[in-house]
Amino acid sequence: MNGPIVECVPNFSEGTDAARVDAILCAMRGEGVYLLDLSMDADHNRSVVTIAGAPGAVVEAAIRGVGKAVELIDLTRQQGAHPRIGAADVIPFAPVSGVRLEQCALLARQAGLEIWRRFGVPVFFYEAAAARPDRASLEDVRKGQFEGLRESVSRDPSRRPDLGGLALHPTAGACAVGARKFLVTYNVSFDSTDVALVRAMAREIRGSSGGVKAVRALGVLAHGRAQLSLNIPDFEATPISEVHRKITALAAKHKARIAETEIVGLLPEAAYERESDWIRQLSRFDPETKILERRLATPLRWPGES
Repeated sequence: MNGPIVECVPNFSEGTDAARVDAILCAMRGEGVYLLDLSMDADHNRSVVTIAGAPGAVVEAAIRGVGKAVELIDLTRQQGAHPRIGAADVIPFAPVSGVRLEQCALLARQAGLEIWRRFGVPVFFYEAAAARPDRASLEDVRKGQFEGLRESVSRDPSRRPDLGGLALHPTAGACAVGARKFLVTYNVSFDSTDVALVRAMAREIRGSSGGVKAVRALGVLAHGRAQLSLNIPDFEATPISEVHRKITALAAKHKARIAETEIVGLLPEAAYERESDWIRQLSRFDPETKILERRLATPLRWPGES
């Protein structure tokens, strides 16, 4: 790929119907946009798509994906383990090469404006694109999820969207659009069904409660196991090996056995600690297909593409 490259990682609130996800992907396909990864999770009821390419083309692809998600996903009927406020829940832009984070924030603002104009879906801007300091954190934006936010936007001015009125879209909710550094999503499943266990561990490791700096964590039941789902927003400041050491210590403290670990989406080459324990423990991890820079050289085919 030549020229500036931007990554976008839309998260859609659909992880059970492959036909719906394929329809969303088909809507996103366009000149100058490359499909790098797709993760579908039925228990979380969520799909995470990674695309990259020329900035303008990636913005348009993300907007079209939102439009198709609005058409196909009804949040009043949707349930899953993962928090969500929208059919197209989060649309983050991240710099890959030849682009700065500040430029990605401008791209996020452009995308958000078009999402509201075209589809009537209210938009919250977060992280580097945040319009207000209290919306820098996605956790704060998504507090209460779709159901709670739907009730509060009309009566609490502090919860109103950055773009949109006093109500969410009736079936598609709202959309959080942001700009950020590369985010690593790291899931750790235990040989247990005790959700209270992983929720306690999440509180201990979460940065906002004094754990590992900036790390976000949830404890959920997924695939029949208690799972610790972690977001690491700055792997340079907080290496994944540091997070792994903390999890190992917490597992020993709580007498819990780690059953499986995984990376959702892609991993940058700079975060790939080749000889580390956490890399050796990963399930279904192929560096040739799961490392961003290598995947850019051999992108996936879009659905229906020969």
